[in-house]
Amino acid sequence: MTTTTRFDEYDTPSFWRAPWARESYRELGYVAGSLVTAVLGFSWAVTVFALGAGTLVTVLGLPVLALLLAGARGQGAVERGRIARLLGQRLAAPAPVVPRRPGFWARANAQLADPAGWKAAAYQVVMFPWHVFSFCLSVTLWACSLSMALLPAYNWVFRHYLGWPGYRVLDYQDSHGVRHDYYLSSFWQVAGTSLAGILLIFLTVRITHGLTSVSRAAARAMLAG
Repeated sequence: MTTTTRFDEYDTPSFWRAPWARESYRELGYVAGSLVTAVLGFSWAVTVFALGAGTLVTVLGLPVLALLLAGARGQGAVERGRIARLLGQRLAAPAPVVPRRPGFWARANAQLADPAGWKAAAYQVVMFPWHVFSFCLSVTLWACSLSMALLPAYNWVFRHYLGWPGYRVLDYQDSHGVRHDYYLSSFWQVAGTSLAGILLIFLTVRITHGLTSVSRAAARAMLAG
């Protein structure tokens, strides 16, 4: 039976407390680290599967596929550890693979008959685009919201070093040769942008939490024992 338990110190923060809660930054850390683990896991699964499938006509194919599943199990253990540390949810590990007889081929056959290994390999393929999407969306939103919220702290740089009246939003020349530019220079423009950035931070935290919720659900379905 699969069991999942939350760490006592992990508690989903309320909307207004979320930007200051450590759980929110653990989730951001999980999303950021997922880019690396997703690329490594996807590369392993696709490359080794292609190699194993291509050599099935020889005796090498089955051991290569067994190696694929063993590696996927190890990557699944790493993912369960990341979810436990950063998302506050401990997932039970699948039962170990036990061959019925001693010997190399018996171990390889047992590995190939392991459903947990196949699910772990499928997890690396299925979740790759999601983890890349989560990373891009979260990092972009965090960068935009923080740069907007902190605009009053650095808006002077543009005037002092670039000769601009403030942050330049746009600067282009139309087909009639007329130049159009727009700067955030007045107090109310800068203050309004900062307020919008603060509100975006609150929304970004909730969006990041939603993205990691999908990862939690996928891990429960495909990596838990």
